[in-house]
Amino acid sequence: MTARIELNRTVTPATLVPRLRTDLAAAHFSVPGLTGLWGIEADAALRRNQRVPAQRALATLAAKLGRNEPAATLARLFLLGDAVPRADFDAALPTLGAAGAERLGLVAAVDALVRPLVDLRPYSFIDAHGAGSWWIVSDLGELALGHPLGETHVLGIGGASRTLSGLMMPHAVERALDIGTGCGIQAMHASRHAEHVVATDISVRALELAALNAELNEIDNIEFRFGSLFDPVAGERFDHIISNPPFVITPRAEGVPSYEYRDGGMVGDALVEAVVRGAAEHLTPGGVVQLLGNWEYHGETDAFERLERWLTPVAGAAAESNASDSVDPTVGAPAAPVASAPPALDAWIIEREVQSPGEYAETWIRDGGTRPGPDFDRLYDAWLNDFEARGVSRVGFGYLLLRRPSAAPTLRRLERMPDALGHNPAGLGSHLAECLAAHDWQAATDDARLFRTNLTVASDVTEERHYWPGQQDPTLMTLHQGSGFGRSVPLDTALAGLVGACDGELAVGAIIGALAQLLDADEAALSAELLPKVRALLADGFLTVP
Repeated sequence: MTARIELNRTVTPATLVPRLRTDLAAAHFSVPGLTGLWGIEADAALRRNQRVPAQRALATLAAKLGRNEPAATLARLFLLGDAVPRADFDAALPTLGAAGAERLGLVAAVDALVRPLVDLRPYSFIDAHGAGSWWIVSDLGELALGHPLGETHVLGIGGASRTLSGLMMPHAVERALDIGTGCGIQAMHASRHAEHVVATDISVRALELAALNAELNEIDNIEFRFGSLFDPVAGERFDHIISNPPFVITPRAEGVPSYEYRDGGMVGDALVEAVVRGAAEHLTPGGVVQLLGNWEYHGETDAFERLERWLTPVAGAAAESNASDSVDPTVGAPAAPVASAPPALDAWIIEREVQSPGEYAETWIRDGGTRPGPDFDRLYDAWLNDFEARGVSRVGFGYLLLRRPSAAPTLRRLERMPDALGHNPAGLGSHLAECLAAHDWQAATDDARLFRTNLTVASDVTEERHYWPGQQDPTLMTLHQGSGFGRSVPLDTALAGLVGACDGELAVGAIIGALAQLLDADEAALSAELLPKVRALLADGFLTVP
């Protein structure tokens, strides 16, 4: 089933959501407010899924004050999963009250106690548009439930969500698409730079919670649609596509939970392949798709070889491997074959991590809330059986940035960076945009023009030198990037001299000419050696064109 759906408006009555918003603000229910209540150590423990330090801190605070602070009551209820007295709840949300919260599906009130039905927490961030803060509703996690997650669980904000939002390029666009929106967090981030956002999911509950989150945070430029992958937007194009898709490789075996938030119903990494292959037909010229994903290594074959095949346009071809016959009917069938090959895409893919089959299985079994024991062992065995049967030796995880060029593709960059979040994850989207702009400038710039160009060193770049005791000349020189991906580049004497002279005053050619005289080197040979290195430094953001 694929359709635009009218969400059940009884879930978010128009008079109740503004009351909730007003009460949450009045209670100072915010990230710094909660940290102030229970302290940095309890905050860190919660990130490790341990609530006892926070519970103890709130109990100590209540004993000291002789009362429960509104934010403390809300934190106990929605973050820690504890039932709270109805009187305390009504005092924390005085205009909404327990009755209004029940109508919104947030809580269940039984006698004198109120217990949570959802997770509701503050979220703060900094992006290219400045600092922001929202409240996000999702399903209760394992910490509050005390047992493994349900298969229809709607995930809140986790590490992957923060990673993708940090990678999101912030350039202004008319239309954006969020595939697999979940609680709506990526669509909400996209709403800050897109005039209109379409958010899709195969879960009606996810769409309802995402719509509630948009309404709660007064975001009115998101349209929610039900359906799988690109089905809800057939024939439409977008300037920016974002997706944290349900890419987790899950055995298609009896008794293995199929979590909607992470499992798209396909075999292996076929879902990521489907997004990559389908993106071109839904991008405007110059449009970009950014997504997270997994990819499999089969035997001794490098996974990048498989990614290269995914990026190769094929006329009328279904997705590689067995994606076409492995789609769960509740998820949706692949799009009908096209008569001609889709346009080729620019591609920049970064592999951040590689796991063995065992490591991968352990990660995702724990993610679903199953702890060591018979159930864990049974699921572990199912994962290893699946990988063994399909010849999977390892699984890679990383980030994909694809772009539909206005002419022929010029960018094909597949690289491995184990620490690919660098030193400033929140600024990676702007860094990616700057690197793409630098690539485009270089693609239109021959060596003769580069020779005449004045360059400057980026403001976050530093140089490190090591010396043997008593020696004047350095034995090791390294250029470090303080933001972006935090890259480091080794320097030789000539390249160090060139970078040091890039202050915008002299052209590259003039610097190379001076270095040739200083080093008693052939200028033409030195140019041939240094210009490719200059281009690499431009591509990575070490050098910039004023």
